[in-house]
Order: sequence, then C-alpha cells, then structure tokens
Amino acid sequence: MDDMEAMATSPGSSIGEAVSGRGENVNFEDEDEDLYYIPERRPSLDLGPSPMDISHWHYVAQASAPALSYRSMTSEENSDSMEDEDGCSTRVQLNRADSYSSCYSLDSDDCEKRTLKYKNKEDAPSELSDTPELNHDPNAIRHPSLTVAFTLKAICDTLGKLSEGDIKRFKMMLWKRYPQSFNTPPQGMDLLDLVDRLLERYNLEVSLQITKTLLEEMGLKKMVDYLQTLCIRNEVRHDLCETLKRKYGRVCEDFSSQGAKRPFDDVFTNLYITTTCDNGPNIEHEVLTIEKMDSNREEEKLLSTKDILSAERLQRSNLKFVLITGVAGSGKSMAVRRLILDWIEEQSHKHVSFLFPLPFRELKQFEGCKVSVLEIIQSVYPETKKLRDEDYRSEDCKIMFVFDGLDEYNGNFDFQNTELLCDHMEQTTLNIIVVNLLRGRLLYRGLFIVTTRPQVKRCVPWDAHYDEIELRGFCDTEKDEYFKKRFQDPDQAARVIAYINSLKTLRIMCHLPLFCSLVADECQRIFTEQGTQAALPQSITYMYSKLLLALIRQHRILRAPDLNPDKERDFLVKLGKLAFNMLEKGQYKIIKSDWKEVGISDEEAVTNSGLCTQFITKPFVLFQEKVVSFIHPTMQEYLAALYAFLSFRNQGKNIFELQLKHKVRGMLKGHKMMELYKSAVDKSLHCEDGRLDFFLRFLFGMTSKTNQELLHPFCTSSMKWPTVTEDAAALIRKKISESHYPGGTSNLQRCLEELGL
Repeated sequence: MDDMEAMATSPGSSIGEAVSGRGENVNFEDEDEDLYYIPERRPSLDLGPSPMDISHWHYVAQASAPALSYRSMTSEENSDSMEDEDGCSTRVQLNRADSYSSCYSLDSDDCEKRTLKYKNKEDAPSELSDTPELNHDPNAIRHPSLTVAFTLKAICDTLGKLSEGDIKRFKMMLWKRYPQSFNTPPQGMDLLDLVDRLLERYNLEVSLQITKTLLEEMGLKKMVDYLQTLCIRNEVRHDLCETLKRKYGRVCEDFSSQGAKRPFDDVFTNLYITTTCDNGPNIEHEVLTIEKMDSNREEEKLLSTKDILSAERLQRSNLKFVLITGVAGSGKSMAVRRLILDWIEEQSHKHVSFLFPLPFRELKQFEGCKVSVLEIIQSVYPETKKLRDEDYRSEDCKIMFVFDGLDEYNGNFDFQNTELLCDHMEQTTLNIIVVNLLRGRLLYRGLFIVTTRPQVKRCVPWDAHYDEIELRGFCDTEKDEYFKKRFQDPDQAARVIAYINSLKTLRIMCHLPLFCSLVADECQRIFTEQGTQAALPQSITYMYSKLLLALIRQHRILRAPDLNPDKERDFLVKLGKLAFNMLEKGQYKIIKSDWKEVGISDEEAVTNSGLCTQFITKPFVLFQEKVVSFIHPTMQEYLAALYAFLSFRNQGKNIFELQLKHKVRGMLKGHKMMELYKSAVDKSLHCEDGRLDFFLRFLFGMTSKTNQELLHPFCTSSMKWPTVTEDAAALIRKKISESHYPGGTSNLQRCLEELGL
C-alpha cells in the first residue's frame, strides 16, 4: 500500500493528467476522498516484460467498454451496418470537438479511463435498472417525426429550463440509476454532452422515457408536461407538413389545370413585392405616354415572401396582420405557395410553430352553419386534433393563418354591429369569424396573412392595425426567367422570349404572371402540333381575348357559378361602353359620374370582373379618394373595341354614327360591317395623340376566324358572320397608300398583322 501511495503522489504525474486526456479537473463534492483510485500512467506503446502486479489492490469494478456507435438511434437490428464511409462508427456527427463520447480510446496515449474504486463490492450501484422497461409496445412503429435532431433538442431544451441545483441532482440520479451507461459521474458534462451520451446508449423512445421518469421522481411535473408538449407538437407539425406538401408542392404548368404537374420549385419565379401600396396599375404603353395615376411618393422597398411577418419584421412593427394586395393575375396565390413551402422546409418563418392556409374558396363549405375556428382548423387539417387548448394560447407556440382570396368572399362586413369573437372554441357563423379576422380580434396571439384584389379598402375598418404590401407581378428579368423554367427545352424557351420581345405590348403585359401563362400555353400548343420551328402568331388581339376569357372563367367558377350568360354579356358590353367613352376623352381614371352613365357600380366592376382595379390617391394632405381604373390601359382599349364589335355583331349598331340605327340582324351583310371599320379608321387617324391606335388594332383583330371563335359565347345572333378579312385588308392598304396621315401608317401596318397578313 505504501508503494501505491508513493505512486499516486509521484511528481511525474498529476491528477489532471491521470483523470482525462482532455485535461478536465473534475471535482466531485461530498464524495469520499478514497472513492476514486488513479492507477499509474502506463507507457504509451510498451507494456514491459511482465504484467502489472495488482494482487494487493482493493476490488475494482470493471469499467464498461466504450460505445462505438449510436446503434440505438435507429434500431438494434441494424447496428452491425452503421459504419460511415470514412470509417467513423457513428451516423450522427455533432458539431462539437469535445463531445464526451469521443474521448474514449483503449490505447490512446492522451486519454485514460477513469476507473471507479469501491471499498467493497456491496458499494457498487445496482445494474438491474440499466436496461429501462418501455411503457409502450416496443414493436410499435416509431412516428417519423421522432428524429435524433428533434430528440436531442427537445431534451436539451427541457433540461435547460432546470435550475443549477436540479441539473446536478438530475445528473447524479442518471449516474446512479444507469451506471453501466454513465461509468463516471456526469457532473463534469455540459447538457449537450450529457444528452449526447444518453442518445448514444439508448434509442430515442427510451431516452425520452428516462428523462421523463427522472423528472417525475424529482417532482418536476411541469417539465414532464413541457417535454410531452414538444413531442406532440412535433408530431402534428410533421403530419401537417406532409399534408401541405401534397397540396401545394406540385402545380400545373398550364392555366387550364389540365396539364401534368411539376414540382413547385421548377415553376416558381420570384415576384415583385413592394412595401408601398396604392401604386395604381402598370401604365407602361407602346404608343401613349400616360400620366402617373397615383400620388404615392413613399420610397418603396422590395420584399420577398420570407420577409412577410418574419421575426425581424414583427420586432420592428409589432403588427400581426398583413394584407397582400394585387390585381387579378398578379401571382398572389403563387406567393402564398412559396411562403408555405419555405416554412415547411424551414427556409423562413422559423419562429412559427404551425401554419394553416385557409383559402376562402375552401371556407365556403362552412357558410350557413355554426362553427368555431378550432372546428374549421380540425376539419381542413385533421392531424391538428392532437393539439390541446394551451397550444392555441401559448406564447411559445406561434400560429400563422393564411387566408387567400378575400375577394372571393361575398359576405357582408358590418364592423359596427358584429359581435366580438375572442374564443377559438366558440361556435359562431363564418361571417362573424371573417369580420373579427379583419378587425384583428381573432386569436390574440395569432399571425394573419390575407391576400385580396385591391378592393380590400372596403373590407377593412379604418381603425384596424395592419400592414399592407403590394404584389405587382414580374419585373423584366423575371419575365424571361419564367419562360426558361416553363419550357424545359432551351430552344423553345429562347423562341418564346424572342417572340414576346418582338411585340412590345406582349412584353409589357407579361408583367402579369397569368398573361405569361396564357402566352406559354399558346406557344406550347403550337410547338406540339406544328413543331418547334412553327411560326408564332403576330396578333395580340388573340392573347387579350384569352386573358378576358380566363378572368371571366375564374369569376364564373369561384364567385358566381349560377351567373346568367346574358347578364355576363350585358355587363361586358356596359364595361366596354365605359371604356370607349373614356378613351374618346383620353381619360384613364373612372369617376363616379362615368359609372352612372353605363348603369353599373364601381364595386360590381372591381369585384366581379377582375378587369378593373381600385387604389387610393392623396391629392391633399388630409384628404384621400378612392380611384378605379382598368388593370392596364391596353385592357381599356381592348374592351372598347369589344363594345364596338359586339354592338354591331348583336344589334347592327355602328357606335360611330351620330344617329344610332338598329339594324335587323337578318339583313347584316359584309359591306355593312365595313362601314364600321371605315368609321373606326377615320376616327383613329384624326387622333394625333394615337389614343385610338390600339383600339383600331383590336377591332381589326376581332374579324379573324380564331378570335371570332373565342368571342362566340358573347354573340347572340345565329347568323354566320361574313368574312371581311380581304375587304378590311384592302381598306387598310388604301389608307396607307393615300399617305394623308404619315403618323398613322405604322399603326395601320400593325392592323394588317392583326388580320394575319
């Protein structure tokens, strides 16, 4: 024994060197000073000629062999095949060079085992509890959300909430209960090392069970509930993400939604989102220079979907309600998809625990019945039934709601008399839920995003606190990027980009993603039927007719499935008459008196058609006014031409005649129709500012066979429409040859292209 004491106090070694190759000095309080025996440091590679004499030592418990793999992280059956390519025996690589489990080596010169010494065998801890019993069926299938990363974080977060004293107590209980896994007291470990070792020795379920059991024995029931809550939320989030991936992860390339679906990332192109609102419509024009319609002089900041209600934005503004406005076809629903998928992939909004998209078209199923917010969520997303009431009220469980398409909701908004709704479990009507949503009273701790067309001003009370951003479609670079993604064949993409660049108006109108989609659909059809080298149409009228029908189809399907076709046609004619009257005056803002002349309301025009938009101007400091205009000046010109065409086609009326004459439909002949075109050409050539140039192009374009087929649903006459293409072309060439109006010659040439000549 004297030899051993001399060896222990030898100046050639120290306690710090002998205990660990990592140089840790571990101080175990309240322990017997003789509890640990520090053997002589053995030579690095040469063990000498004879084995070490240990006959006079006290009993020493055999230390367990180091764990060489996280075999319990997957399953015991696969433990033999867990070698990584680089020879490492663990699949999980933690970003810690000082991980406790990494310093065990039987033959390392720098690391020695700390061997636990007991005065007798009876002092050794029991080994019976080193294999914990599961409280559930061990053959049960593990929920896919239970991963190493989650379990590590959940246990660390839970233990991190304990006091320093409770942490020490937890570590000591862990060591005494499971000595073979923790063959030295873990007091010197930090939390990450501790949980790292726990997961190394046991599988994920057992590791969680051990943690809960010890916390219960310590009387820390709240911590057990907290850990259980993390597990439940993790399961719900995983299942919710899988549902959202199936619903939003793939999209149809063509507008008709009949084509094959592709991954969203292969289709999506960045959108132009700005902090300034009420910017008015895009007024870029091929011929005209139109004065800016809005009075917005605020400096704009470009945003991405990742910036909407981000943690940083919430800290700056503390506003939990965001309105995303944009004209029809500007890409609002695509922006919502991008936001949802980024959240699923944890690319943005990491502070949000749950995200629930609730499009208004889906909410319509709850009209006419009593329902609560909770019942709506659980009906649309059944996996959320596991969530508890406290999950909806907890500060550390942020819930984001995305309501897409407020303009599709037809309910009344009575902000003065509608009752308050503060409880997500209270049954009420859908209208009360929507009104409270817009008042900012729905779920105090919730985050809300609502997308709508710009008529939202009538839908939000003046005293509501919200942040508004505007979606303006594509910038120039994004237009090209869209077609490169849409056409997988680079040659086809290059042809389409060159095509829209050759027609300036098409290039301008491609600021609307919907218009880009329609152009791509048409080009794809031509490539499929005629080959990649086939000529693409030079008529812009055809694409505007497609846009008109697309917007009407959206309205009919989503907003007015029972709409009478006659009323739809009459509405378009009235809107076209308004467009023509404004065009003659060179006017692009619609004023109240204009609506009265045609017998429709501004709300009807903006809400029902998608052809008009609404914005706010502030001509004076303390005054603002609501302004309505068409979504683009060329759409105003197209509708004016449609009014002229349908008036003559259905009623035999030439809108340019001073005395409007109603003709008998059965007496319509080709030369009568040419009277309309002669009047239109003369009227256009006399407008030196060119404000009727595009009107004339569209009017001639409507005589082509392809356009007449598209516009056939708006025609009431059963008479076969006479073909006047040759007569129209002769009229145009005659006017060009006369050269009385040199400024209008180029536009007349464009009219020939609209005829397909």
